[in-house]
Amino acid sequence: MIEEMEEGEAISFEDLGLDSVTLAAIAKKGFVTPSPIQVLAIPRLLNGEANVVARARTGTGKTAAFGLPLVQRLREQGDHVRAIILEPTRELAMQTCTEMASFTTGTSPRTAVVYGGSSMGEQIRQLRRGVDIVVGTPGRVQDLMERGILDISRIEYFILDEGDELLDMGFVEDIENIFSSANPDCRVLFFSATVPKSILRIADQFMGDYEIVEEEGRDEEPLLIEQKYWVVRDSEKIEALVRLIDISPDFYGLVFVQKKTDADDVMKALDERGYAVSALHGDIPQNQREKILARFRAKRVRILVATDVAARGIDIGGLTHVVNFDLPFDGPTYVHRIGRTGRAGAAGMAVTFVRPEECRRKLQYLKTAVKRSAKGEMTEGSVPTIEEVLEVKKSRLFEEVKEKLGLNRIPAQEDAAQESDAAGDGEDGETSREASDAGLQTVPHLRKGDPVFDKMAEELCAGQDAQEVVASLLAATYGSSISKKRYGKINSPMAKTGRGENAGRGTSSAAENQIRIYAQMGWHDGYNPRRIAEFFATLLHIRERDVDAIEMADKFCLLSLPKEAGERVLELSKRDMSLPHMHLDSKSVAGVREGRMGRDRGGRNFGGERSGSRFGRERSGYGERSRAKGGSNARRGVHTATQRNSHASFYKRSPSAPFSGDY
Repeated sequence: MIEEMEEGEAISFEDLGLDSVTLAAIAKKGFVTPSPIQVLAIPRLLNGEANVVARARTGTGKTAAFGLPLVQRLREQGDHVRAIILEPTRELAMQTCTEMASFTTGTSPRTAVVYGGSSMGEQIRQLRRGVDIVVGTPGRVQDLMERGILDISRIEYFILDEGDELLDMGFVEDIENIFSSANPDCRVLFFSATVPKSILRIADQFMGDYEIVEEEGRDEEPLLIEQKYWVVRDSEKIEALVRLIDISPDFYGLVFVQKKTDADDVMKALDERGYAVSALHGDIPQNQREKILARFRAKRVRILVATDVAARGIDIGGLTHVVNFDLPFDGPTYVHRIGRTGRAGAAGMAVTFVRPEECRRKLQYLKTAVKRSAKGEMTEGSVPTIEEVLEVKKSRLFEEVKEKLGLNRIPAQEDAAQESDAAGDGEDGETSREASDAGLQTVPHLRKGDPVFDKMAEELCAGQDAQEVVASLLAATYGSSISKKRYGKINSPMAKTGRGENAGRGTSSAAENQIRIYAQMGWHDGYNPRRIAEFFATLLHIRERDVDAIEMADKFCLLSLPKEAGERVLELSKRDMSLPHMHLDSKSVAGVREGRMGRDRGGRNFGGERSGSRFGRERSGYGERSRAKGGSNARRGVHTATQRNSHASFYKRSPSAPFSGDY
């Protein structure tokens, strides 16, 4: 039917064969016109029985392309799992499950998501209650199958989403194992952003006869986007974002975060600094969402902080920047985000903030994924210094002031032409043309202000030098916006590689401005990194972000403070016996991390997931599981809890004993 429609005729969701219940769900989500991949895929999945390989570009609605037919075909509740969808990452699995659930208007089909790194117990209970569609990562799906919890022997649909990502991440063997247990008569659907030969080989192996569906003449063009990543700590991301905004002329962009709370926090931090900013996330009501987007389109709001789910469907031209406040989970998410700038031949910039511990694996994976998808290349940049930002702001401010006063010079030809128009073609016009031909520059005319200010100006300049009065007036009006006090410090996140604000700039190193403190405040005392930062910020009347490089252990912690604040807290600790014991740590941060905290805190814990935090939040890793693992950890180069506790006692000294700097 679709092929028979006249060329140029608009296609609606009704034309694709979807029933009234599914159409109601589509209307509720606000979808109006199907995307090309949906036009091609939905009728085939509703009416045919063939296996399908679909080339679906990121951001073209591929989840709906297979999700809508799936929800319609499986609406009658069954007594077994009827479809399984494999995703390369747990984040994509959660997103797909949420999207699938949004396509339903009743209780069926029932959808569940399973992935590693979280409690298997709740996932098992959900599967036992009954599920029609399972979305999951290959590893956890295999685990549940081996336990006899997940049975896919009677499934009707086997879907591989982000197929190229699954293969690139090494899931071929897992997919083979899962497929060998699946119903051999199930329908196989393979969705992928690219269809290289490796995918076709897998299709031949799994699918037998299949159709390839892709948009014709829609080869993806490399984006005209400058892609940078900055290595910054979590506590310094707001400062880095502020500098990026201030150094960019006419910043107009999207800032992507992972969580709703992050969106609110970033918006609040920017709003407090006077920026026109709004937040967009899943808790924002639809009517409020429309108002926010209307203000953003009109540029009354120039910065929009959003989560990926909330940003779906946003199509606003003219964006200058896309900022990834956190490293995206995967290549498609990154490409989808940055594709919102650099459109219609216009240039754009994408800046991604990367934590130091993400540089080795997550960043390299993302860079490889971006290069493979022909979307340019991510290159490392550096956070602008305060001096660089202020230089740009001063120049821009000066031009704005001159523009408002009418003091911007214009080319002699235009000036002469304007005078000619004013004087007519008579003698004055000839004189103006002669001046223009001679290349003479006329003196710009000061724009006349409101007469109400004439008397004020007269009083201000009485007995004063006019230039000094103007300078003082400018300072009083604009001084705070170009003051160094507006900006905080950004320390070098990776001293070994020389990254950071002070590296290679001829300024003193971060170590010279900070001191390292040992404090008897650890996990067992109920502290975590956030509470440590709050404690010292309240005690010393400093900002929480000034409490830096916190390293937690069971019975103590190490942290860096500005030199003056650090010296003050050591004095307080000596005088006030109610405070925890503290003393100076003369060792380097790297030495402490390697010698006491375990050399691989940023690596994998025994659960198989990366901790992803410089704070070592995954307490189920080296800290507590090592008690059961015993000496095997020592052979791995990982210190056990007993070893770390011995280091804690190694630090201890009597309050009256002089500190020698040795342990």
